[in-house]
Amino acid sequence: MKNPEKIIFLPGATGRADFWHPMSDQLTHPAQRRLLGWPGFGGEPARSDVQGFDGLVDLVLAEIDRPCALVAQSMGGAVALRAALARPALVTHLVLCVTSGGVDMSGVGAQDWRPDFFAANPSLPRWFESYAEDLAPRLGAVTAPALLLWGDDDPISPVAVGQRLQGLLPNARLHVYPGGGHDLAHRHAQALAPLVDAHLRG
Repeated sequence: MKNPEKIIFLPGATGRADFWHPMSDQLTHPAQRRLLGWPGFGGEPARSDVQGFDGLVDLVLAEIDRPCALVAQSMGGAVALRAALARPALVTHLVLCVTSGGVDMSGVGAQDWRPDFFAANPSLPRWFESYAEDLAPRLGAVTAPALLLWGDDDPISPVAVGQRLQGLLPNARLHVYPGGGHDLAHRHAQALAPLVDAHLRG
């Protein structure tokens, strides 16, 4: 297994790179950090070449220029999985936090996050609202070891989603944090960073 030379952090639907500041600051791994924000989201300038989900994937693929670990929040997990499938030789590790995209969410009791989210964020693009790609048939080809971080108090991405991903990915380990919600990786970065460090060095 290669060691990552770069850690690329991917945000969720808010698109804010600063979501990952606490985790990035806590990690001791020596790899270069790259905290991405989604163009047109969270104060990031819009780009004409990023007008849909495929554009986000292309944005990440352009950053994978050496052995990289992908650390992703919520919707960013689907971007990370697609990037890992496209660049298996360079994506060394995955850390997926409360992922809510790329996997069938039916039958797990997940709350529909979209009405409240767009009411609170009316200026954000809405093209990702209908994204529902099911990557399950392809996930057996993901070669990177995956650390799945979930909270047991997350109505948007319940633990059952993490368990489903654990069963689909060939080399995945699920850690459930008591009392953690959908902001798990931001709010509890200090507690979770040692797990991420151990995974990236493992």
